[in-house]
Amino acid sequence: MKYARRITVAVTAAALAAAGPALPTAAAAPTEPPSLPVLLDSMGPSPAGANDLDCVPSPEHPRPVVLVHGTRMDMTGTWAVAAPQLTDLGYCVYALNYGGIRSLVDPELMVWGVGSIEDSAKQVGEFVDAVLTHTGAGQVDLVGHSQGGPVSRQYLRFEGGADPADPDRNKVDKLVMLGATNHGTTFNGLQQLYSLFARLGLGNQEWATERLAQMVFGIAGRQQLIGSRVLARLNSGSEALPGIEYTSIATRQDTVATPPENAFLQPGENSVVHNVWLEDACPTSPAGHLALLELPESLHLVKSALDPQYAETVPAPCTAPPAG
Repeated sequence: MKYARRITVAVTAAALAAAGPALPTAAAAPTEPPSLPVLLDSMGPSPAGANDLDCVPSPEHPRPVVLVHGTRMDMTGTWAVAAPQLTDLGYCVYALNYGGIRSLVDPELMVWGVGSIEDSAKQVGEFVDAVLTHTGAGQVDLVGHSQGGPVSRQYLRFEGGADPADPDRNKVDKLVMLGATNHGTTFNGLQQLYSLFARLGLGNQEWATERLAQMVFGIAGRQQLIGSRVLARLNSGSEALPGIEYTSIATRQDTVATPPENAFLQPGENSVVHNVWLEDACPTSPAGHLALLELPESLHLVKSALDPQYAETVPAPCTAPPAG
């Protein structure tokens, strides 16, 4: 049967050659990039305050804010507190879901933030372009939590978000990050489990590696481990690009992005980097990795990074530590 297939292919090829040169075919029409409403329709429900298609950027806040969630999270749960607060301050706020993969257990369930960082960065870029087109704005500001930090940086460096040769063409002005895994994480020791499987020989088998990565880390989770190829490439050379203001907010009590100081960046030429410990502003803050998304002190730092005048007019709040 194998040889019969080969003969069939050969006869078909000879017949095509004997028929003379192929007639020219019409070039495929260039496809229009998806609009913002189309993209949002594919992502599920939005958090309150985000993705208002009628929002018009104001002179006070001319740049829309795009919110980028983390691993195994989605925009609805991640930005339930931040999105309406930013909207109340007059920002046009947009959020997306990215990195979706169907659950192995329930194919009807989409798990977000687990696809490859490279693919997710392309999705962020597509979303930013749609926001810019829809609003007519010249730039956006990005706010990313956890994996949302390196995904945003991957977009800036490799997917057209920034132009180091001509920073005036940057599509992003500010990147604000919360508990970002910029230099990798041990996931509070889970990396040791992955290393154990590798030492047992399972990590050298492609099928075992991929299944372990998806079950324990997700593809993006594996790429966020300390020493990953993706992060090594992302952090090679200058970690911060010209014309972009970076703010990386971390808490010493983070038990997911570990060690937490791996969130911080080294400034590059003509770039601005603010590395901020939450405890320096609020020594009593109980914030962990997820609480960064909702406590008033961490959100005050986000708002101040987006608009320095905010910090000058609104005093910094601090959450009291738990009693006992």
